[in-house]
Amino acid sequence: MKVHHYKEIKPVEEIPGVKMHIVAGPDEGARNFIMRVFEIEPNSNTPFHEHSWEHEIFILEGPAAVKSKDGEIPLKPGHAIFIPAGEQHCIVNKGKETVRLICVIPNINNTGSCFSDNDVHK
Repeated sequence: MKVHHYKEIKPVEEIPGVKMHIVAGPDEGARNFIMRVFEIEPNSNTPFHEHSWEHEIFILEGPAAVKSKDGEIPLKPGHAIFIPAGEQHCIVNKGKETVRLICVIPNINNTGSCFSDNDVHK
């Protein structure tokens, strides 16, 4: 068993204003799933994209929205989101404070990256 605070993990910033802390992944011995904590700064969002895998998101802090081709759904702390494989989406910070969320993905590429070359970005 491994226990640590997410802030002890150096974040990766693949997109300006969006930081990712991989809190459980290959380095911790997780073979099947990767758990990440994202921090999305005000006026920032993840890119509109899709994956070949499903994933789950849980909003911890801050007002946000999830966008899809069907529109935008407001989110607040406590909301859980299931995004099926192939569904285009992005998460947008809708407030003046940092949005924090947990996102769990299958361990497909051993990196925890959600914006790889195999994804489709729109």
